[in-house]
Amino acid sequence: MFEGFDRKRVAVSGAEINLVMGGAGPPLLLLHGYPQMGVMWHKIAPRLAEHFTVVVADLRGYGDSSKPESDATHAAYAKRTMAQDQVEVMAALGFDRFHVAGHDRGGRVAHRMALDHPSRMSRVAVLDIAPTHKIFATVDKAMATAYYHWFFLIQPKGLPEHLIAKDPEHYLRHTLGSWGLGDGAFTDEAVKEYVRCFSDPATIHASCEDYRAAASIDLEHDEADMQTKVACPLLVLWGAKGFVAKAYDVLDVWRERAADVRGKALDCGHFLPEEKPDETYVALHDFFREA
Repeated sequence: MFEGFDRKRVAVSGAEINLVMGGAGPPLLLLHGYPQMGVMWHKIAPRLAEHFTVVVADLRGYGDSSKPESDATHAAYAKRTMAQDQVEVMAALGFDRFHVAGHDRGGRVAHRMALDHPSRMSRVAVLDIAPTHKIFATVDKAMATAYYHWFFLIQPKGLPEHLIAKDPEHYLRHTLGSWGLGDGAFTDEAVKEYVRCFSDPATIHASCEDYRAAASIDLEHDEADMQTKVACPLLVLWGAKGFVAKAYDVLDVWRERAADVRGKALDCGHFLPEEKPDETYVALHDFFREA
């Protein structure tokens, strides 16, 4: 995977970020979701690298990036902190302004990045998410059932860490299979990497801290910025067979949070870049090439 890409490790404030980089053209940062790592972009990144300088990063706490210590505030895994990481990564690579596409947790980081660093963002794409604050504000039975992990992972005193660590591969495979359209979307090579990284107790803990931050400090940041909209063009893609499509008028909820929104559903579940790589590639390519 990622043949022809350079592998790098970039020191930022409080963490080291693992990434691969390849291609030429306008800079494009790709961010992954839970419970994965940058590898999730392996079907699309090489094609995007024909037109862009593509940076595929592991978020702090995930993959081969470092897993900083956290505390009761969960600030080490706030989306503000994770967004700052990636802005520093891109600056270290020589890019002060860039495009970003984020899936799942990476989309939440991209949303926060666009609010905190508007001068750095050219265009932003978010994949298969509604805004975090919107989701917590509209919790019902369907949401709690589909997103049970949001409430499981935030439990204190190491409970989710302990239970997941008993069989992390089973938990990982169950998550991939139940959120998407089955294991057939995921290559053996990619799943092997997901299992390798998610079997690390430090990754399990860091990913729980990510969700604990989402239910606490991230909401505080979101509430302080409710009157601020994403200023740059925003592309929203989502899976027509997933929870987001069933629960929200996706474009409308993002128009509450951004000034210039466009997008569409793809015929898949949650994992767009792996379930529908061709369609996802075309949508991202066309959007970012408009700039």
